[in-house]
Amino acid sequence: MVMNTLIKIKNAQDAKKENVKVPFSNFSLAILELLEKHKLVEAVSKKGRMPKRIIEIKLKYNNGEGAIHQIKFLSRPSRRLYMGYKDIRPIRQGYGVLILSTPKGVVDGKTARKEKVGGQALFEVW
Repeated sequence: MVMNTLIKIKNAQDAKKENVKVPFSNFSLAILELLEKHKLVEAVSKKGRMPKRIIEIKLKYNNGEGAIHQIKFLSRPSRRLYMGYKDIRPIRQGYGVLILSTPKGVVDGKTARKEKVGGQALFEVW
């Protein structure tokens, strides 16, 4: 589900769209809020009531180019990748973000290393 959401965002940026709507899930919302914190999307908000709840994402552009250049999925349904906090390194010399699912919730690589917690490496984005 998260892969689908991220691919929708990437495709919408390539098509120069302003907003994207994706189905709601707490997991997707947590990941999108992290992307908002790292200034890869401009705004994230949930809309609607329960059976038809959605997440509306306002995309961010820098000089007419999308803020998200590339997404590399590390864990897939067929292969899960787990990392200890000592294995977490900067992505693209610090310009990228690693997103992990940990026992303390969905966090970025820098926070996971600081809190000394490892988990499932979901994806890298830059």
